[in-house]
Amino acid sequence: MENEQEAEIAPVPAGDLIKDSDAQSFAVDVLEASMAVPVLVDFWAPWCGPCKTLGPMIEKAVTEAGGTVKLVKVNIDENKMLAQQLTQAGLPLQSIPAVFAFKGGQPVDGFVGAVPESQIKDFIAKLVGDEANAGALIEEALGAAAQAAETGDLGAAAQIYGGVLQEEATNPIALAGLAQCYIAAGDIEQATQTLALVAPDAANDPAVVAAQAALLLAGQSAEAGEITELRGKIQADPKDYQARFDLAAALVAEDEKEAALTELLEIVRMDRKWNEEAARKQLVTLFEAWGPTDEMTLAGRRQLSSILFS
Repeated sequence: MENEQEAEIAPVPAGDLIKDSDAQSFAVDVLEASMAVPVLVDFWAPWCGPCKTLGPMIEKAVTEAGGTVKLVKVNIDENKMLAQQLTQAGLPLQSIPAVFAFKGGQPVDGFVGAVPESQIKDFIAKLVGDEANAGALIEEALGAAAQAAETGDLGAAAQIYGGVLQEEATNPIALAGLAQCYIAAGDIEQATQTLALVAPDAANDPAVVAAQAALLLAGQSAEAGEITELRGKIQADPKDYQARFDLAAALVAEDEKEAALTELLEIVRMDRKWNEEAARKQLVTLFEAWGPTDEMTLAGRRQLSSILFS
C-alpha cells in the first residue's frame, strides 16, 4: 500500500526552480538561496494524503510565479533528523503538509494543510509583494543617503546606509556608500574594513569600484606632502614628475579636481611612459572615484584622449 502511494506522487520537475532537498543540502538549497529570492519549503511524506493534493498545486503556483520564488521539497520520512532539528529551532512541524517561506536565511511565514490553490497564490503574491516593497524602500533609502552625503551631511548618510545594511547586510551600494562616508571623515581603517565586507561577485559594482578608487586616493593623499612644498619642487624642476604626481594627490584631498587633473595630464603630455604610465593609471582611478557623469571626469577623459591620440 505504501508503495502504491509513493507511485501516485508526481515527480518534482528538474531544474533550479523546484527541487528536492535533504539534510546535507538544506543550508544551500534553502538558507543560502533565500538570501537572493524567497524560498518555499514543502515538508511532506509519502503516506500523507493531503501532501499529494497540495504538492502539484504549489508546484504549479511556483512555476507560474516566474522565478520570483523557489520551491524546495523535503521528505520528512527520509530526513527525520533534519525535521527534528528544525522543530527544535522553533519551526512547527507537528503535522504535514507544512509549507514555510524563507527569506534572508530565516523562516518568515507559513501554512499547514492542503489549502486551496487560490490561497497558495495569495500566499506567494504577498511574499513576493513584500519583497518588492522592501526593495523599493531600500532604493529610496539609498537615494536619500546619497543626497545627504552630497550635501556634506555625513552623519545622516552613514546612519541611513547603516539602516539599509541591517536589512541587507551585503548590499554593495550601502557598503560602498558607508565606506565613502568614512573616507570623507578621514577614517581610512573603517573604510577599508567596510569594503572588505563586499561580496566577491559585487566587486565590479560601480559604487564599489568608486569607493575602492576613493580609498586608494585617500591613502595616497595622506602621504603626498604639503602643496606649497610640492609646487616649489616643480617650479625648480618642471620634470620632477614624482612631485607633480604627489601634488595631484594632495590636490585631490583638497577637492581641487581641476588642478589635480592639470598636473597628471601634464605628466602624460611630457612623458606618458613615466613610472609605467603611472599618471595615466592615476587619471583612470580618479575617473572611477568621481563617477562617469562627473563634470571633471568628462573633461579629463576628453583631454586625456586628445593627448594620447595626438
